[in-house]
Amino acid sequence: MTTHAPTRRLLASRRHMLGLAAGAAGSGLLRPPALRAQPRTLLPVAEADALVAFGHTSPVTDGGWTMAHDQGVQAVRKAFPRLRTVYVESVPYSADATRIFRQFVAEGAQMVIATSNYGDFIRDVSDRAPDVAFMECDGHATSGNLGWYYITHWYASYVIGIAAGLMTRTNKIGFVGSFPIPSVYAGANAVLLGARSVNPAVTLQAISINAWFDPQAATQAGSALADNGCDFLCGIMDEPAYLRVAEQRGIKAAMWNTDMRQYGPDAYVSSVTLDFRDYYVEQVRARLAGTWQPQGHFLTLGHGVDRDPWGRTVPPEVAARADAMRTRIMQGYNPFQGPIHDAAGRLRVPQGQAMDDALIYQWDWAVAGVTGLD
Repeated sequence: MTTHAPTRRLLASRRHMLGLAAGAAGSGLLRPPALRAQPRTLLPVAEADALVAFGHTSPVTDGGWTMAHDQGVQAVRKAFPRLRTVYVESVPYSADATRIFRQFVAEGAQMVIATSNYGDFIRDVSDRAPDVAFMECDGHATSGNLGWYYITHWYASYVIGIAAGLMTRTNKIGFVGSFPIPSVYAGANAVLLGARSVNPAVTLQAISINAWFDPQAATQAGSALADNGCDFLCGIMDEPAYLRVAEQRGIKAAMWNTDMRQYGPDAYVSSVTLDFRDYYVEQVRARLAGTWQPQGHFLTLGHGVDRDPWGRTVPPEVAARADAMRTRIMQGYNPFQGPIHDAAGRLRVPQGQAMDDALIYQWDWAVAGVTGLD
């Protein structure tokens, strides 16, 4: 391996997620499981002796998800210039992931951060390395030395959905999805619920492309949705392919992960933007001090996830109405209030009840008006 001080970069074959949906499947919503073991007390580590390892699901140059995590890695380097970092791009969702995480441990990493959900591939390693802190983004289990973290992106999606509901003329929103997993259901459902809060006639058609990063497939999906009359595209992709489609077709689009307006300035409405910098610095600081604890943690609206500044063609009155809801959410309001029916017409959330973050995190069904996910 080639060494680059203070960072060594490991290479892995590029392969994308087939979807770890099995654990989330079922007829009802589940809450994240309780701690599987008592938290371990991990000894402090001197900064000069520390090694923090990151496993990424796509290239750091993807312009989206992994780029946002890499910005967090850069923040760690800046805050702790004497520690070393290691990262692997495009970690496959296979036994190769287990080997990569084991390699991190063998190299002496005191903290391993997987920036996507690797399920048993990381748990098998964490169970055998009790003195190493493990963190899994979009994970669903905790143990004595394994915690998970995620972003409550559904609130930003709801706010953007309000803009979509006000801006669409055909009342058809298109959604480019990856896999039928909870994060995708939560994103699509939140957009439509936000849109229907201001325009009950809106529907959302989704197309899943079985990848997080596949510009060709995302372009084809965006084009198909536009052909079907969708005049507002959104999704959960790592790159801006369908924004380019929207720009070419003269329709609107909202993105995910980062500000991508440069790829379609007239089409661009907003993006669900992610910021892991403060959180990563906080977690690494705790590991160095010996105070880190395994837990589940949500990065919330305004504190790790948000909508970015509105695009230049968003009418001020649209932005104002959407931002009024953002303000309410920041003040504690939960817009995911019953009654909420699923796509088959069944009542899932009764009147007077609300879906909290733990339930939304496990969302595995489409709301009424959403097609193409089930």
